[in-house]
Amino acid sequence: MIPATLLPFLTDLRDHNQKEWMDENRKRYESNKSSFELLVEKLIAEIARFDNSISELKPKQCTFRINRDIRFSKNKSPYKTNFAAYFNPNGKQNSGAGYYLHIEPGNCFLAGGIWMPESSELSKIRQEIDYNLNEWLHIVENKNILKSFESIHENEKTVRPPKGYLPDNPAIEYLKLKSIILQKKFSDIEVQQPAFIKDVLKHFKMLTPLITFVNRSIEG
Repeated sequence: MIPATLLPFLTDLRDHNQKEWMDENRKRYESNKSSFELLVEKLIAEIARFDNSISELKPKQCTFRINRDIRFSKNKSPYKTNFAAYFNPNGKQNSGAGYYLHIEPGNCFLAGGIWMPESSELSKIRQEIDYNLNEWLHIVENKNILKSFESIHENEKTVRPPKGYLPDNPAIEYLKLKSIILQKKFSDIEVQQPAFIKDVLKHFKMLTPLITFVNRSIEG
């Protein structure tokens, strides 16, 4: 389960996002961080049952620092207000597609796919979709995916067809995508239910064909 103390801590951090407050609540932070890392360790072991590519990961390879990089941001709040983890063979390093879990008061969700890949990677993904459209549609338009996740078409797209593709290409709406992401949101109440992690794993397993397709595209 998600620790009962985690969302209240993040809510307080959101309301008091200052170093002085964090210094006074360091023990709360460390306790919740440790609990989240234990959860991530369990998720690694369970995801590896259906995606062995992440079986060697350690929690610290998947979890993100709470400190924000404020050097080039107008928002000078020093801390993120979420705990999050990204699972792919490279851990949280944004190389290839993977599974993502985001816990934040009022904004809890899981996702799978790849976010804003390099142009060379995106070109390979587009080519794979174009060459293997039937396989792709079977992955992203089957009834379980459509029922369980937000539409992949909601991602940011190019205005015009990518170079080398005609407007009447049957895959054109997918080829315009800049990211390949499927996402499922959860309420704060759902996150704190005993069945939440089981539900996360069920949906991660549903995302495995998408992640495998994208990573195969990049590696090929």
